[in-house]
Amino acid sequence: MIEEIVELWLDISPYLLLGMFIAGLLHIYLGSPFIKKHLGGGKKSIFKASLLGVPLPVCSCGVIPIATSLHEEGASKSATLSFLVSTPTTGVDSILATYSLLGPLFAIFRPFFAFFAGIFTGFVNYMIEGDGKEIKEHKHEEERKSFLDGLKYAFLELPEDMGKWLVIGVIAGGIIASIPFQIKASYPYDMFAALAISLPLYVCATGSIPIATALITKGFSPGSALVFLIAGPATNTITLSFVRYKLGRRSFFIYLFSIITLSLFAGITFNFIWDYWQNIATLTFMPPYWIKLLSGIILAALIGRALIAPFLEKKMEMTEILFVPDMHCRNCKATIEKELRKKGIKNFYVSLEKKSVGLLNPEDREKAIDAIKRAGYKIEKP
Repeated sequence: MIEEIVELWLDISPYLLLGMFIAGLLHIYLGSPFIKKHLGGGKKSIFKASLLGVPLPVCSCGVIPIATSLHEEGASKSATLSFLVSTPTTGVDSILATYSLLGPLFAIFRPFFAFFAGIFTGFVNYMIEGDGKEIKEHKHEEERKSFLDGLKYAFLELPEDMGKWLVIGVIAGGIIASIPFQIKASYPYDMFAALAISLPLYVCATGSIPIATALITKGFSPGSALVFLIAGPATNTITLSFVRYKLGRRSFFIYLFSIITLSLFAGITFNFIWDYWQNIATLTFMPPYWIKLLSGIILAALIGRALIAPFLEKKMEMTEILFVPDMHCRNCKATIEKELRKKGIKNFYVSLEKKSVGLLNPEDREKAIDAIKRAGYKIEKP
């Protein structure tokens, strides 16, 4: 089992580090102001929302505050849904990581389908719900990001977002791969099994790759692995709750129906493509072992730092504690902190591991509750 885990880690590390670097460059130019500028009403906004979502390395949890902000700024439900589908399903980092473990066909088909699924979901909602409102016309604060900001995002912030889920994915993939017998999941029942597992599961686009790889080695069809790669990152209980309560019941059913039907359709289609192009399906260029080993050590160091960082932060004694169960990643934490500062709250502490917001001044409670709700999160009583 240890051997399989190490092998998965070393295989994915070089391409993942390269993808993280490219993601850092995209972070410099594709910030929230840029996204909001292009996601008003109309059919074009659906196309743009899906296209912009494909390269962004944002997980299924981190996309929620962005989608909340877009919707509050006036983006139509259709554009918001399109963005919600295409963004977490793939990203520039996961595309390269997909290539490293699953080959070029997966690496090409996965982002292509994410783009198609985003457009399909948005247009179905557009036909049923209508256009909705447009982005409000006001100036967004342009944050000029430097190359150093891009590196910080790539190698400090991204590992904090995906680190835990990547480790879980690699370990789970190693465990599945080391099972001494084939699961023998027959087609098409393997696709329904993959779908049933992935719908409620929280897993990022990168963390899902080792698990999908292991499923194939144990007898699942490539199409069922693709179903897991699509439905896993695109849906989970957090995202489904957001769509239901922020965008409405009809948009919720459109979103869920689109993910289920499109992922199954993609899986069936991909099996035919895999059979036809089987000779090149698994062709990948793997770097020399010393590069894989060095990359594995660097990635482990970055992920290790990200995992222990919350325990090294200085914590203040707070008199008022608010629990935020939907806070799952660094992006969630940063979004909540930003909204708290907008409300003029200075003395607070946001704990990601405890999913809580601490306030030094009890009089800030109502303002903090409003800020957290504006960020797109709910508050749970202790």
